[in-house]
Amino acid sequence: MIRVMFLCTGNSCRSQMAEGLARELGKGKIEAYSAGLAPSQVNPYAVRVMQEIGIDISRQTSKAINQDLILKMDVVITLCGHAEVLCPMTPPQVKRLHWPIDDPILATGTENEVLLEFRRARDQIRENLRSFMGK
Repeated sequence: MIRVMFLCTGNSCRSQMAEGLARELGKGKIEAYSAGLAPSQVNPYAVRVMQEIGIDISRQTSKAINQDLILKMDVVITLCGHAEVLCPMTPPQVKRLHWPIDDPILATGTENEVLLEFRRARDQIRENLRSFMGK
């Protein structure tokens, strides 16, 4: 089992969706975690677009980066430039990856237009995970 930590700024949508997707797609292969530089709360749009594909992240909580936990990871994946730059140093044995995913929280417009951006981020994370797992 590979331990993976997904990091972004607020641990409110991208890293939360990545954690939920990794738990579902990586059952038996990935032990998934997420955290943020400035944790806030799980975004309701993130919960909604994940429910659309049958994954419930409504019970996940926004968490701060825990350096001790990072040391136990096999891989740390940053999902935004801010987290990539400001993430604490990882030891050499922890593989570091960066998946630049545009922040859907910045979306404006109608509810449907905002949801499209959350779906785009979700689908991009899902494709990255599938590549990561070799599927």
